[in-house]
Amino acid sequence: MALRVATRAAPALLRTANPWPPSLHITKPSTVGRLSGSYSPLGHVIRRADDGRRSLSFLSRRKPNPRLRTHAVNIFDGDYEERGSTGGPFEDVYDEEEGWEVSPADAEEDPEDAEMYPDTDSQADMLVQDDALEHHRANQAQRMKWIENAKPPVRVPQIDDRGRAYGLGRRKTATARVWIYPGSGVVTVNKMPFVDYFEREALREDILSPFIVTRTCGQFDVRCYCHGGGKSGQAGAVRLGVARALEKYNPEYRPPMKHKGLMTRDPRMVERKKIGKKKARKAPQWVRR
Repeated sequence: MALRVATRAAPALLRTANPWPPSLHITKPSTVGRLSGSYSPLGHVIRRADDGRRSLSFLSRRKPNPRLRTHAVNIFDGDYEERGSTGGPFEDVYDEEEGWEVSPADAEEDPEDAEMYPDTDSQADMLVQDDALEHHRANQAQRMKWIENAKPPVRVPQIDDRGRAYGLGRRKTATARVWIYPGSGVVTVNKMPFVDYFEREALREDILSPFIVTRTCGQFDVRCYCHGGGKSGQAGAVRLGVARALEKYNPEYRPPMKHKGLMTRDPRMVERKKIGKKKARKAPQWVRR
């Protein structure tokens, strides 16, 4: 519903502080095409607050919403001061002169209230602390296990009733069983003096190297039985057997022999012959023509 303003009344309206009624809105001429209304003397469009699209009669035609609780009322009135002064339910709740009366019993926590309103934050913190403590204990147990495993094994002398120490040695395909016992330094291999069994001096020196390293030359007699392989392999097997027997007789002999590599089994084996070659790696002589 548009309201048209007369041109003669324009000067009077312009002289007032607010010439247009509060129910009217003035828009720029650029909105003329979108809004319905009339022109003011200044060229503006005048429209009502309802945007001029619907008449005021539509309010009277609206039906009440049956879902609205029109019968609902507030339990307490909003004017608490007036009700308190007239002896209402908020009378004498707090006295400014006396203040609140606090007793030690009020500071104690009621078990029933604690069950109804548990402190979830403290419970969560306790669970986190328990998990952290359990994880720490597991780490400590694993750490102690690693420390125990890292410790060197306790070695004790292993001597039989006859006062002998036994050692088993292998080299390539040869195997040697060695017994040592206190004596004058006699070495017997397969019931033969090792000077006759091992003709090469280098092999005999290799057999006596454990006694040289431990500085026990001439203090032990050696009896060994070896089989398999050749003389070089058997000499290496006897040397390893002598070193292991000395360790069992006295564990203090182990560090110097370990430092020289006498306690390690030689893993090298004979390489197989290849097809098309004379030996493992030797190829036939090459001829140009």
